[in-house]
Amino acid sequence: MVGPGGREHAIIKSLLTDPKVGEVHSAPGNAGIARDVPVHAVNAQDPRAVTELARELRADLVVVGPEAPLVAGVGDALREAGFPVFGPSKDAAHIEGSKAFAKEIMAAANVPTARAVATSDMAEVREALAEFGAPHVVKDDGLAAGKGVVVTHETDRAEAHARECIEAGGAVVIEEFLDGPEVSLFVLTDGERVVPLLPAQDFKRVRDNDQGPNTGGMGAYTPLDWLPEGFTDEVVERVARPVVAELRRRGTPFVGVLYCGLAVTQRGIQVIEFNARFGDPETQSVLAMLESPLGELMLDAAAGRLSEDRALQWKPGASVTVVLAAQNYPGAPRKGDPIGGLDRVDSVAETQVIHAGTAAGTAGDIVSAGGRVLAVVSHGADLAEARERVYRGMELISLPGGHYRGDIALAAAEGRVTLPTTAEEQA
Repeated sequence: MVGPGGREHAIIKSLLTDPKVGEVHSAPGNAGIARDVPVHAVNAQDPRAVTELARELRADLVVVGPEAPLVAGVGDALREAGFPVFGPSKDAAHIEGSKAFAKEIMAAANVPTARAVATSDMAEVREALAEFGAPHVVKDDGLAAGKGVVVTHETDRAEAHARECIEAGGAVVIEEFLDGPEVSLFVLTDGERVVPLLPAQDFKRVRDNDQGPNTGGMGAYTPLDWLPEGFTDEVVERVARPVVAELRRRGTPFVGVLYCGLAVTQRGIQVIEFNARFGDPETQSVLAMLESPLGELMLDAAAGRLSEDRALQWKPGASVTVVLAAQNYPGAPRKGDPIGGLDRVDSVAETQVIHAGTAAGTAGDIVSAGGRVLAVVSHGADLAEARERVYRGMELISLPGGHYRGDIALAAAEGRVTLPTTAEEQA
């Protein structure tokens, strides 16, 4: 398992429950992962180092978790060395590495998405902002760990973000704003066939009631009972299959998990973005619900033999994930603070801690080492029970200056999530 974060820890915990998985190793891992499996101090973005470790371990499957190693070509190097890899090639991962490229793929595949302008010219930025109107959506074209997007009614702020991205040597994508709730759907694929997981919803803003700046994600939950019937099937047919087919047509088949970031709008389903890997923190909740063996699914995808006829098995009920962030996150987070109470969380039923930005302290304790430090994940008979458990678990943990949202999945649990009225419904 290549990667250091919460997504990787959640995948590892799921792999360890697969009876066909005999051993799991992590590179480089984190302090929590090190409690579960052997970790190796390898630079996850170094294709040669990761390949050498795979040879040393004689790995039967290599799973590449984060986007940066994928875009750096780690998957390509491993495949060239003969290893089955769950994770796309560098060229296929470009669908996340460049939002402009993703728009190009969607246009070719006739996938519904927001109108957009990709540019590195400030005059064109201003024209696009005026054409699309407020709220303004400005995205860094490259990788930004979920924090390269600004959504604002203030034109000056939108222009400032665009200028910052362009002056850093990049480009921006200006999009029209999409109304309606957002949904994340992970689709496993072997480059031809696709198998969807449960839809989930995450929470990007740092504070309750969706206030404050964007983050990498402060929490998530699944399932989404408020979605219209047939939602997942529609995404597979209108989005996932056409994109996978277009990438295969171009000679860059996508193998791994295609993250479809979606909005349910007045015009129906619209794609916000694609990622080339599992989303964090949605993965924590989705995998907490999965009963089918994850390792077997990943190996089938890597080997080009994924079966679309196999019905995945899911736990009944719901799962909620809440992220504990370090002081100052999503700015420059404070690091090195001791984390207390981790072992107490096991006292809460069906609740676990997933480590992200953690490290071993000098005194044998665990300390913060990143912006999103950890997540508490709970399962319950319904969202209300899962929420009660997850927040009871979070209250047992101490982190100086740490903060978390108190409203994850609250609107859904209270039945307050509404969908925009479509043109057909209005008629």
